[in-house]
Amino acid sequence: QVQLVESGGGLVQAGGSLRLSCAASGNIFSVAIMGWYRQAPGKQRELVATITSGGSTNYVDSVKGRFTISRDNAKYTVYLQMNSLKPEDTAVYYCLVRRYNGMDYWGKGTLVTVSS
Repeated sequence: QVQLVESGGGLVQAGGSLRLSCAASGNIFSVAIMGWYRQAPGKQRELVATITSGGSTNYVDSVKGRFTISRDNAKYTVYLQMNSLKPEDTAVYYCLVRRYNGMDYWGKGTLVTVSS
């Protein structure tokens, strides 16, 4: 099993910044992708950003230029630096770890609230 613990969420004013962290522990092997998804009230969970073991990144269009995903393979940790936050970024942010065999592991989520 893989355990994921997210941290760094909170309340911030529009235009502000937050940095999310997700630390993985347990049976960490064959990790292909680490990433972040989010779910706003009344909406479906959506991809925010992913990063492969080789460092290739992918972002949803709405966060490009504002969010940066990175990972520390030695610490099995993935980060999401969020700048220029907007009220529409308000959501619960979930960490994802995907193995090469397609198995996904999810964190419990951390709430990000952006006030206008």
